[in-house]
Amino acid sequence: MSVLVFCLSALRAIVEMLGLALLAQGALALLAGSARNTNPIYQLFALITRRPRHLCGKLIPGVRRPWWEGALCFALLAMTWIALAAWRLALLTSVA
Repeated sequence: MSVLVFCLSALRAIVEMLGLALLAQGALALLAGSARNTNPIYQLFALITRRPRHLCGKLIPGVRRPWWEGALCFALLAMTWIALAAWRLALLTSVA
């Protein structure tokens, strides 16, 4: 049981890190404007979030827009984070 709780906590931390990286990438995109692609910190966040954004982009039909990919990815990560928290809480309360 404790191994499952640890795995859920670790997965939740990864999802949280990806969500925060997406938020930071969006904030830097607003602050840096068109020069964001030359910003090394923006490039780091883009590297971290490339795979989840690509997977979420496949869910969007038609023309893929980077803004929609990021918004959908963040929404899915937030829902996953909440679901993992609820699952972990249910496991912890069922033991007690």
